[in-house]
This record gives sequence, C-alpha cells and structure tokens, in this order.
Amino acid sequence: MAAEPEVLDELHRLRARVPQLTGALAASVDGLVLAHDTPGVEPEGVAALTAAALGVAVRMADATGQGEFRELLVRGVDGYVATYAAGGSAVLTLLAQDRVNVGRLHLEGRRSGTRIGELVEAATARGEPVAPARAPTRAASMPTRTRTARGTPRTPPTPTPNTPTASES
Repeated sequence: MAAEPEVLDELHRLRARVPQLTGALAASVDGLVLAHDTPGVEPEGVAALTAAALGVAVRMADATGQGEFRELLVRGVDGYVATYAAGGSAVLTLLAQDRVNVGRLHLEGRRSGTRIGELVEAATARGEPVAPARAPTRAASMPTRTRTARGTPRTPPTPTPNTPTASES
C-alpha cells in the first residue's frame, strides 16, 4: 500500500503529541495491519483482536440504536486501549498509560483516525489494496471437522463459489 508510509508518519506524529501513548496501530476492519508503531506488542495479534472487538462494538451500537460506530475504549489496570473509526475500511487502535488524559486521548485519536481514513480512502481510490496481501496460514488451509448430533465426525460441505445462499436470494 503506497499510503503505508504516510499512515506510519501519522502514527509517529500522534505519539509525539500524546507522550503517554505506548503504541499506535492502523488496521483494516478485517484485522490486517496497515501500519504500526507498537514496541513490545505483536501488531498482528492486536489487529486481529481489534477486528473482533470492532465487530462486537458495531453490533452493540446498532442493537441499542446508538448509530454508526465511532470509538471503543477499554480500561485495564495498567492503561487504556482505544479504537477509533478511520473511514469506512480502517480503524486506529491506541495503547496508553493509565495516567493519560482521556479527553486528550480522544481528541487526538479522533483527529488521527480521520486523517488515516482519508489516506486509506485516497489509496483505495487510486486502486491500491487497502492492506498488504497476507499468505494463508497452514491452519487456515486445513479443513475443519464438526460433530453431528450423534457424535460421528463429518467434514462440513464446501460452499460452491458464486452460488447465492438462501439469505441472498
């Protein structure tokens, strides 16, 4: 992605503006790392967890009539994890110390989320991929096995490509 250096530069500027940040990561909404500045933290794992938390947050906002997802804040004993919408296809996740000014975290996170969203959308408009290609893992290529009601193992059927399901008809 050609926007990756620009996104990384935005993450560095954000960390300079909020010294209590311990990490910053931009990811696609499906959990692929776009750029990161996360010393000591494995970015792929954080991006995958962000995608999972985002899915729950989007559903919760929708189910409660709160509208479109904007942000998610998790507070732990040692600090915060904040996730902000970054356009329609990306998110910004920030890791911060417990002593961070949460108002400042939100202000700067929202601003950077908007900027990163603009960078990602501009790259998409130029026809560039949103996230770097990821090679399939060995576990992902292995067929899964499920159990029937009687406990006999079976392999689930493989869906036929481009065949609409009942909900799509």
